Amino acid sequence: MSSPPILQAENIGRCAADGSWLIRNVSLDVFAGQRWAVTGPTGSGKTVLLRALAMLDQIDEGRITWNGADISNEHVPPFRRNVVYLHQRPALITGSVDDNLQLPFQLTQTGGAAFDRDAAVQSLQLLGRNADFLKKSSDDLSGGESQIVALLRAMQVDPAILLLDEPTAALDADATQAVETLVSQWLDDAPATRAILWVTHNGKQLKRIADNVLTLQSDPQGERNDD
Repeated sequence: MSSPPILQAENIGRCAADGSWLIRNVSLDVFAGQRWAVTGPTGSGKTVLLRALAMLDQIDEGRITWNGADISNEHVPPFRRNVVYLHQRPALITGSVDDNLQLPFQLTQTGGAAFDRDAAVQSLQLLGRNADFLKKSSDDLSGGESQIVALLRAMQVDPAILLLDEPTAALDADATQAVETLVSQWLDDAPATRAILWVTHNGKQLKRIADNVLTLQSDPQGERNDD
């Protein structure tokens, strides 16, 4: 018997406050080892979809399952540790890069894991930064550097799925290539348990990072009916 998708969306939809559909009838099966690209025109709901898959926003129709099972309320916190959404403009706490990377380990859902500074430094080196970058204040980071810190922070807690919302949008070509390599290595280190969904507008990047593509439409069809 084949294993179920680690994450599955079945005909999910989410409405705006005025009742119009932001996304609708979106289905997706994410299996371990897969690299998904999510694309579509501006306003098609790419961010909406990723936030829904991370259970940061409630869906208005459809179903999301984790390893073949519905996600009960008490299982949402550990689910969010395993399915991590990274915003295009991430929020960092005031303090050093080191403070931001250690933040998740102050929470209860890390399962007793500890911050691995050596692993963080190795990742930074791949991204063209040295250990001194850990001392840098979050207030002094560029948009691209903030994206890098948020990505490393997510990887440190060893999630199963990374939901990446244009993670290289503020990076130059060399840094973009480095991030793509880092994410690819992260997935290759544990292909039996990990997967990625990567939002991108860049057709060339899509071909580099993905072996599966989900294209969203700009105008979800149908009207909401609460009767």
